[in-house]
Amino acid sequence: MTGPTGDVPGPGERRGLEEAERVELTVGAVAPGGHCVARVDGQVVFVRHALPGERVVAEITELHKGFARADAVEVLTASPDRVEQPCPYAKPGRCGGCDLQHVTPAAQLDWKAAVVREQLIRLGGLTEAEVDALGVTVEALPGGPLGWRSRVRYAVDAAGRAGLLKHRSHEVVPIDRCLIAHPAIRELPVLTPSGARWPDAEAVETVASTGGDVSVAAVTEGVATPVSGPQTVREVAAGREWTLPAAGFWQVHPAAADTLVGAVLDLLAPRPGESAWDLYGGAGLFAAALAGRVGPQARITLVESSAEGVAAARENLADLPRVEVVAARVETALARRRVTGPVDLVVLDPPRSGAGAPVVRDVVAARPRAVAYVACDPAAFARDVRTFTGLGWRLAGLRGYDLFPMTQHVECVGLFLPAG
Repeated sequence: MTGPTGDVPGPGERRGLEEAERVELTVGAVAPGGHCVARVDGQVVFVRHALPGERVVAEITELHKGFARADAVEVLTASPDRVEQPCPYAKPGRCGGCDLQHVTPAAQLDWKAAVVREQLIRLGGLTEAEVDALGVTVEALPGGPLGWRSRVRYAVDAAGRAGLLKHRSHEVVPIDRCLIAHPAIRELPVLTPSGARWPDAEAVETVASTGGDVSVAAVTEGVATPVSGPQTVREVAAGREWTLPAAGFWQVHPAAADTLVGAVLDLLAPRPGESAWDLYGGAGLFAAALAGRVGPQARITLVESSAEGVAAARENLADLPRVEVVAARVETALARRRVTGPVDLVVLDPPRSGAGAPVVRDVVAARPRAVAYVACDPAAFARDVRTFTGLGWRLAGLRGYDLFPMTQHVECVGLFLPAG
């Protein structure tokens, strides 16, 4: 790159960053996505495999307008919160599944709490004092940071080897084990990095349910074909046994379902006779838990768009005749009044994109006593916080849970109440 006179950069000048270039930098605060923020000559660089306060050599992996991405490939001054990664694949240029294996378990919780806090202020429009009042923390779940993932989808490379993807890439890294996978999944003969095992598959889906079922399916052209184990698995949560397709949605941490149910019930404090909506209800986890509190005569409406989820909800909640299952997109069901009030309690458990302003407006318009919001993405949750507060509601309580140890993901459960 030339300097201002058209020649090479002059003394004191610096050319722009280039891909694969290595730069020495000091790492700043944590950011969403498993990165920390750094700057090189004023340019923002999002650095993975680093910790705040560290001095590192970072290799530029991507260039974008206004920012760059990089991996810390050498640590010059380490943070006291740094540890050796337990998995040899959790390093720059290798598996992208785990973002925080280089961070102590306690510091991982602080990292995630900092991300939630920052998003509530920057995107949610809350003041620092309002966030302080919420006491934002993230709690660990039982079982430790390894061996928790009960559902693992392995990608398959062109040689028929199963593995996991590099960060922000479709390139498959063949592996011999995944340390965050449930022990029953690690024992499966799925991973053969030295030779072909899945020559016709594009992915392999594995499940180890809380009911003791272990299932494997090969995916070809989007269609899953059972290889071993049952096609329908059992899960145990909220004092009930659930049956659902092996490929159906369920929380991947064995303790997650009971943890979230406990938080929702604690925050909402349901009263006998209260009516409720369970929006994005899936197989009916929260609807069943609410039914146990509000009593057999109270009306509960579950809305779910997935055909598998609807079928699972109708099967698993058949003993609760006052629970109505509506097969529709939540925004459509609310806008077309397929779900009508009055309603006392609402549970929102949207996908990663969040509920969105139209859904929030319709929920507020129904004038429930309280809303519990289960959020898997802090940014989407914060945007919905701004919508709630703009409509005269307040975020009255917040719980954070580490449902995904060793990764950058964090789950939150928020309580919204009318501001008055």
